Amino acid sequence: MSVLQQFRLDGKRALITGGSRGLGRAMAGALAEAGADLILVGRDQGSLDQAAGELQAFGRRVDVIRADVGQPAEAEKMCRKALADLGPIHILINNVGGRRINIPTEEMPLEEWQRILDLNLTSTFICCKLVGGEMVKRRAGRIINTASISGLIVNKGIYGRSYETSKAALIHFTKALAVDWAPYNVTVNSIAAGGFMTEPNRRWFQEMPELKKTFESMVPMGRLGEPEEIAGLALYLASDASSYMTGAAVVIDGGYTLW
Repeated sequence: MSVLQQFRLDGKRALITGGSRGLGRAMAGALAEAGADLILVGRDQGSLDQAAGELQAFGRRVDVIRADVGQPAEAEKMCRKALADLGPIHILINNVGGRRINIPTEEMPLEEWQRILDLNLTSTFICCKLVGGEMVKRRAGRIINTASISGLIVNKGIYGRSYETSKAALIHFTKALAVDWAPYNVTVNSIAAGGFMTEPNRRWFQEMPELKKTFESMVPMGRLGEPEEIAGLALYLASDASSYMTGAAVVIDGGYTLW
C-alpha cells in the first residue's frame, strides 16, 4: 500500500459530534474527501442540513442526527439510533465541547460546573461506551477526541475553570481507553487544539476584544488557526496512516504551549 493509499477511507463510516460547524465541519470535509461516509450530529437542524448538502459534493453518503449530546440522555439516544439505523461505525470523532461561561470558581453554581463537564467529558464517555464498545466487539476502530491545550495549561484572561478541568480529564480518559482497547485494534487519540477562529471564539472575541489580542500575543506564529488547518491531522488519526499511534494528545496550537 502506498503512503497516499494509507489515508483513504473508502468503505468507512464516521460519526462526528458537532460535525456541522467549525472544527467538526472541517474534519468532516477531510474524511469525506478521503472516501468516508458521514453521520453528522448537532443541535441545529438547519446547520446540519446545510453541511450535509455541501459535503455530499464529495459523492459520499451524509446522514444527520439532531441531538444535544451535552445532555447525557440525548447522547445515549443518539448513539443507539446511529448504531441501529446507520451502523457499523468505523470512526468516531467526539468533537462537541466548549467553555460557554466566564465565571470565577468562587462564584460558579454547581449546575454550571456540571453542565460544562457533561458537555466536554460525559458526552465523550457515552459515545465511547456505546459506539466504541461496538468497535471493541468488531476488533477494529478509530476514535478521536477533540481536547484542548487548556487540558495542559491554564488560559489567561478568562475564567470558568470547569473547561480546563474537563479537557484535562478528557486527555487522560483518552489514554486510559487507549490502553484498554489496544488489544482490540481500536486506537484512541486526542487532539489538543489551541485557539481557532470558530464561531464561538469569534463571539468571545467580539465580546472581549482584549482577549483576542492577549491570545495572539502568546502564540509564536502570531495568529489563531483557521478550522481547515486541523483537517489533515484528523484524517491522519482516522486512517491507517496512524495505525501504530494510540493514547496520544497531539498539540496543534501555533506554538502557544512552547513558552
